[in-house]
Amino acid sequence: MGNRPLVLIATAVATLAAAADIPRTADGRPDLSGVYDVATLTPLERPETYGDNLYLAPEQAKALEAQAAAFRAATSTRSDPNREAPPEGGDGSPGAAGNVGGYNSFWIDNGEDTFAIEGKYRTSIIHDPPNGRLPQLTPRGMANRAVLFRAFRENTGDAWWLKEQMQIGPYDDPEMRPLGERCLLGFGSTSGPPMLPVLYNNVKRVVQTPDHVMILNEMVHDARIIRIGGEHPPAHVRKWMGDSIGHWEGDTLVVDTTNFRDKSGLYLYGATEDLHVVERFERVDENTLHYSFTVEDPSAWDAPWSGEYPWPATDTSVYEYACHEANYALGNIMRGARLLEADYEQATAGGE
Repeated sequence: MGNRPLVLIATAVATLAAAADIPRTADGRPDLSGVYDVATLTPLERPETYGDNLYLAPEQAKALEAQAAAFRAATSTRSDPNREAPPEGGDGSPGAAGNVGGYNSFWIDNGEDTFAIEGKYRTSIIHDPPNGRLPQLTPRGMANRAVLFRAFRENTGDAWWLKEQMQIGPYDDPEMRPLGERCLLGFGSTSGPPMLPVLYNNVKRVVQTPDHVMILNEMVHDARIIRIGGEHPPAHVRKWMGDSIGHWEGDTLVVDTTNFRDKSGLYLYGATEDLHVVERFERVDENTLHYSFTVEDPSAWDAPWSGEYPWPATDTSVYEYACHEANYALGNIMRGARLLEADYEQATAGGE
């Protein structure tokens, strides 16, 4: 007990020294500006094998990184330019659409290492609930996910929605397609909030002024504008990424976001228009931001959930994500559906 005041003084001095070392703006606030690559091998949800264990041993983390590196090496070999075309419909082997094309390892950039906070490696981004996994979905949350997954049903080469006599098919209207497919939001809530790492395009640029903070996401070039101070608009004003208001609590920027549309970046996980997200941005040192968040949506989950992970600075640039330019995918999806429907109607008209 006699040494306790000395310990407290030493801790306070260390805290003040750390605070003095971080970059600051002209008005004395921590300078969050910079370019960050948030890619990480650490998953959002904890694999069930770890149970309630939040931490990885260093050797476990290194083993996961080595495994990922070996997989990248094995799947990044050059293709034979003289190979035969795959059979119609694919050869059934692993890969996009039976290996007839699509994204291979060349396009994937989901990080090369796991992350650590205060020197301890994590098993997941989510730390609450204690099992590191999303809470139980409500009936409405489950219904939302079912509708979304129906849009991603495997293409079997026939108009299955007509066979099943669905009143509304998944390709009846382009506005029924997922937000990422329509180039409105990046998939997996990369644009947020909360802002989560995904398979590629994980770079973010932060620009800060006394009144606003802008976060430009490389994925789908979404730009979040966070107002410092003020109030949220009336409830009927809804936005794809919600309405974000920030305020400073000491050296931490706290961002409160509401007013989401019925579909947002978290719709993939079951979220509704009742989504409420609180984020915290802290400058740890010259090269790192600490990002944490809490998600509440009583219409989607039976409890809130929280996570955190570091944003390391990078010397790369945010490249243009020209999702619509020269992208014929959405139009071709709709055209393909019409062709399958014509084939089905012709077959059924002939009594087949």
